[in-house]
Amino acid sequence: MSSTLAGAFGIAALFVAVLALVFAIQAVRAQTGTTAAAVPPPAPEPEPEPQPEAKPGTVKAELRKLGKDIEVTRAELRDTVQHLAIVRYDAFGDTGGKLSWSLALLDDNGHGVVLTSINSRADARTYAKEIRSFTSESKLSPEEEEALETLRKDAGPTVA
Repeated sequence: MSSTLAGAFGIAALFVAVLALVFAIQAVRAQTGTTAAAVPPPAPEPEPEPQPEAKPGTVKAELRKLGKDIEVTRAELRDTVQHLAIVRYDAFGDTGGKLSWSLALLDDNGHGVVLTSINSRADARTYAKEIRSFTSESKLSPEEEEALETLRKDAGPTVA
């Protein structure tokens, strides 16, 4: 008999053995009455009871301390400047390249500053205006208003 024919008979015999094993497992399950459908669903987990305060120096105590520190840090971050918008433009008709700009830097409460630089051929002037709750006591240029409006819209739910 050739080796190719012997190999084919070997594979066929292996297939028949695996098929017989599957039928045997099904027969055992049928006799004991345990099938995948007959297994009851697991009972719902009871609510965990409040844990007692962890001993100082343990991993649990350190994790709780870190969680509290994160909350304090998040509260402090609300007062940091983290929102930025810039508007570039040509302030004068005889210049190009949009070298003039207005930059708004605000925190989550809409407090911060608007910086503006107006560039001409001869010089450049820079202005800073304080912003409180998205408004200023100083008169704002249209470009400064545009930068503030961009932050008011784009900052999302964290900015009031």
